[in-house]
Amino acid sequence: MQALFQHPPSPLQRFQHPILEARNLTCFIKRDDLLQLETQPGDQAFCGNKWRKLKYNLAAAREQGFKTLFTFGGAFSNHIAATASAGKLFGFNTIGIIRGEKVLPLNPTLDFATDCGMELHFWSREAYRRKDDPQVLAQLQAQFPQAYIIPEGGTNTLALRGCAELAEEILAQAEVDYVCLSCGTGGTLAGMIQGLAGRAFALGFSALKGDFHKAEVQQLLGSNSLDNWAIATEYHFGGYAKTPPELLDFLVEIKKYDLPLEPIYTGKMMWGVLDRAKQGYFPAGSRICVVHTGGMQGWR
Repeated sequence: MQALFQHPPSPLQRFQHPILEARNLTCFIKRDDLLQLETQPGDQAFCGNKWRKLKYNLAAAREQGFKTLFTFGGAFSNHIAATASAGKLFGFNTIGIIRGEKVLPLNPTLDFATDCGMELHFWSREAYRRKDDPQVLAQLQAQFPQAYIIPEGGTNTLALRGCAELAEEILAQAEVDYVCLSCGTGGTLAGMIQGLAGRAFALGFSALKGDFHKAEVQQLLGSNSLDNWAIATEYHFGGYAKTPPELLDFLVEIKKYDLPLEPIYTGKMMWGVLDRAKQGYFPAGSRICVVHTGGMQGWR
């Protein structure tokens, strides 16, 4: 597991676009999607913010003698795919609780997870809503005593620690005023806020419909809450995993700028960044870092 802690920084790529140039904005892309192990050719699951969030959880599981990683996610979850991949890479058994009924044939994400050795259990949506209930978790721990339980999306205190290191890495590579990133469970944003510690403004772009993210991020930050952040909630394109034609057309267009994105998280974020720039949200002369958190396995 040494490679988890001793790796070069993921690249920082200059991104030039007419909208940004018209507003005199300098933009960098933090290519965390390229943060991968040499031993995982073709595997785009364990990288980016999933690497950052699972890093210290994997170390804790190994140090505490756990043999199995146990986690939760939807049928197309990047986190499920990443945990399955990490288990295969580092010698853990993996178990995934999947929201909803089992549908055959399995979709490509779940097919990949099973190919990595993950054991899948399908829970009804009603049962899944109770997954964070302490009594349910206690029952699971009793049923799987050798399992290290990781929350949905990988978001916990150890995940925030890994994401805070991403902030430090960015600031060591460039002086920036804003760091923009996509939001799912809010863990990556919370860790980024902690790591930036007021040295830059963190702007999250929610991939889900609703305004619940702010409360969740504040809860994750606890008493360490800072005011150097905000969440844009208007770029969900109809809700999680909704991909209207205009978004897909945008991804084809943006790829011409040497920037491959996916439609669930990073594509919506990049649309939002350019739209906010067009509206004058970023003051002229600002330096912006946009984090490519990975998730390219979603194209499966």
